[in-house]
Amino acid sequence: MSKRLLIVDDEQSTRDMLERAMTRRGFDTRVAASVDDAQGLIARERFDCALLDLKIRHDSGLELIAPLRAANPRARIILLTGYSSIPTAVAAIKLGADDYLCKPAGGEQLIAALVGEQAGDTEETDLPEISNAPLSVNRLAWEHIQRVLAEHDGNISATARALGMHRRTLQRKLQKRPKGQ
Repeated sequence: MSKRLLIVDDEQSTRDMLERAMTRRGFDTRVAASVDDAQGLIARERFDCALLDLKIRHDSGLELIAPLRAANPRARIILLTGYSSIPTAVAAIKLGADDYLCKPAGGEQLIAALVGEQAGDTEETDLPEISNAPLSVNRLAWEHIQRVLAEHDGNISATARALGMHRRTLQRKLQKRPKGQ
């Protein structure tokens, strides 16, 4: 019996690619393009696991964690995002997500997250070094912008106003993700 997988992403190409890849790997997949569509599926069907995009149009995949967890407490819930930040990762885990992956995530990385392989299952050489050095100013600024962006539900204009900067300036800063720390 294959595991039932819910895929929620507002970008059709990403949704279709994930559906094909996961179906080929033996998952019984269902897809949704919006939070409302996903909530309807959650109410009608039981899912063993889910791949949720963080930003779904003007909504958030974070909204789906609680209903999925209530419907199946043992479900593996993975949040995918192209806008990774420490605050959103912490929020996802606190809400009950099992993992938080940055796009583009490879098929094997997704499978490992969906079946619950722990970081300790990989060789130690694959794990990054954790530094005790303080974060760089660029990294701190990036994290602050991500936190304010999350507080404004991903709205660029509202975030720019809150930060006291022009919207285009904010967009340029968001495209320049800091390297390392």
